[in-house]
Amino acid sequence: MWGFIYVGAFIAPFVISAVVKMKADPFGGKYTVRWDSSMGTAYTDLSYGDGAANKFDLYVPADAGRESYGLVVYLHPGGFTAGDKSGDAEMLQWLCAKGYVAASINYTLFSEENPNANVYTQSVEIRESIPFVIAEAKKLGYHVDKMAMAGGSAGHTLAMLYAYRDADTSPVPVKLVFGAVGPSCFYLEDWINMGADPDHPNPVDPDTDYSGIAGLFSVMAGKEITTDMFADGTYLEQVKDISAAMWIDENSAPTVCAYGSWDKAQAFGASKRLDSALTEHHIPHEYIVFAHSGHGLQNDNARYAEYMEKISEYLNAYMPID
Repeated sequence: MWGFIYVGAFIAPFVISAVVKMKADPFGGKYTVRWDSSMGTAYTDLSYGDGAANKFDLYVPADAGRESYGLVVYLHPGGFTAGDKSGDAEMLQWLCAKGYVAASINYTLFSEENPNANVYTQSVEIRESIPFVIAEAKKLGYHVDKMAMAGGSAGHTLAMLYAYRDADTSPVPVKLVFGAVGPSCFYLEDWINMGADPDHPNPVDPDTDYSGIAGLFSVMAGKEITTDMFADGTYLEQVKDISAAMWIDENSAPTVCAYGSWDKAQAFGASKRLDSALTEHHIPHEYIVFAHSGHGLQNDNARYAEYMEKISEYLNAYMPID
């Protein structure tokens, strides 16, 4: 039960704010399409495993005559405890209309019914789903030879984990990753400062009880993390499997990411580490900071327009329509 108490405090703003911008459209329909058979076909609730949540939706473009296609996987938000692949239908339709095979994938959510689900197990489900997605596309006549991983919030985290940690297991090369406000790593000094002044982070205080954060990290990682581990730094090895930024190297995929500097649902400082890792390894990337926004990216429409434009630009550069 302690896990639900710790996670509940984290999840409430995460779920609510994550959908604010995603449901708004300040661009007058520029990134939406009028979906019908002239755009493509959607196949829903396809299986990739035995679990109740092991389902995916696949969108294939109407143009079925090309020799190969790029796949874009977009993973849903919801704080790792809520959400559904159907909520991203507009994004998948837009991607499909551009000529990509597009997929949205469900994963087992952390809940009272599934107390053993965590960020790591969810990332494993996503890893195991990709061969099924590609095989289904091939069965429908769409040969996939490259892919991009993407998502919002929790889905962004899972997309980054696949793109940076698991890319070498992918049936096809991962050419791009994009997304917004996904936690990228779990350094204590970043997480104690959530929602505070981003230019003045709080130092770790050895006299402060960080058991709440230890509980949160434990639930997310699926491993026991104690405050003693904070003291000696050994907790970092425990959270590495769910810390996408820690897996970045010179072979990592080009990246577009967006973060709100006043985020109270995930650590803005973690996004700075993501940017630093991508810069250190000379990975082409766009790190777009929404200076007046929180987790919902709600107060910086000009920056949101830049984010969407960069997604289009990177798709054209690294996932060209053949």
